[in-house]
Amino acid sequence: MKYIVLVGDGMADYPVKELDGRTPLEAARTPNMDHIARFGSLGRVKTIPEKAQPGSDVANITIFGYDPDQYYTGRGPLEAANLGIKLAEDDVAFRCNLITATGDILTDYSAGHISSGEAAILIKFLEENLGSDKFKFYHGVSYRHLLLVRGGCKEGFDLLKCTPPHDISGQSISKNLPKGDNADILIDLMEKSRKILPEQEINHVRVDLKENPANMIWLWGQGKKPSMPTFREKYGLRGSVISAVDLIKGLGRIIGLNVINVPGATGYYDTDYEGKANAALKSLHDNDFVFVHVEAPDEAGHNGDLREKIAAIERFDQLIVGKVLEEFKNKNNFRVLVLPDHATPVSVRTHTREPVLFGIFGQDIIGKGFQKYCEKEAEHSEVFFEKGYELMDYLINGEDVLSNRESKDA
Repeated sequence: MKYIVLVGDGMADYPVKELDGRTPLEAARTPNMDHIARFGSLGRVKTIPEKAQPGSDVANITIFGYDPDQYYTGRGPLEAANLGIKLAEDDVAFRCNLITATGDILTDYSAGHISSGEAAILIKFLEENLGSDKFKFYHGVSYRHLLLVRGGCKEGFDLLKCTPPHDISGQSISKNLPKGDNADILIDLMEKSRKILPEQEINHVRVDLKENPANMIWLWGQGKKPSMPTFREKYGLRGSVISAVDLIKGLGRIIGLNVINVPGATGYYDTDYEGKANAALKSLHDNDFVFVHVEAPDEAGHNGDLREKIAAIERFDQLIVGKVLEEFKNKNNFRVLVLPDHATPVSVRTHTREPVLFGIFGQDIIGKGFQKYCEKEAEHSEVFFEKGYELMDYLINGEDVLSNRESKDA
């Protein structure tokens, strides 16, 4: 049996006035996801536990089948795992965004989606000027980087209250700085970065080209080293993960999945959808499980870009979901799960915590006859996973999971 999980990050949304009250998923042309809804099972799943913040880190841990309340320690350590950064037990890893600041306003959480090449130069400059034995800067992809605080747990750095920058686009910087013991040390690093980054040649060129400069860092998403059983230990399956972002790839490494890097996978609108699909299908020749993650719908949501969000959903449906269904159309030994990890509504431009829809299709999955893969249709389904990490059991064990739940409830 082959198991395929396809995640369109942030696809779910609210009804949009410009779409006559439809959501982007309702408005988008998605014949392949609609096929899954019609001939498979449609339902809803709670990917964000009550006490957790609505982020891709928590949501994807849930989708992989792990209880975030038990295993989540922070976003930074997950990304560190993909960068090959070895954390000691008392180290703390922070996500380090390159952002654009204008006065006291956080103008752009991604510094104009700065290229990885430009960003690597700036992060190296920060390491040379602000790094030390205690604080180490590591470059990642585009605007997404890391700061490692050696021995940070001893000083409570893992307990600070930090705000994700994509939650405060257009808002005050001073009102959203880190809070807690030793927060002043982080704030000092952020303020020092703002003094030295604007004078870098890369930023002069970006300003000349009317692009947002990377003139400050934003520190958030901190955590310590996690301890999780491997996916094979938990489910008895060998598998792979495909994504453009360090968070998902790092999570995959931690649970023992093979990370496949696809040339042209950017984590933005221009990502190579078809390349990801081809890599996923190839990986299934030797593995039982593959997890494919696409960031583009989420980025469109954060940017408040309705047109690009619909376009990203349609590309996801055509070039990834469609290609997978075409590969398995005359086969029975597969199940495919399609879902967003969370909603990123274009109206609020950040993650929200309500349950999201999912569709599952394949061997021994009973078709329910829903007409459209969208939020409204999923609300009519009786299938709901309050404990989101149990959804993976449904993918692997099929309808027996629902039958056992009904027996327990009876």
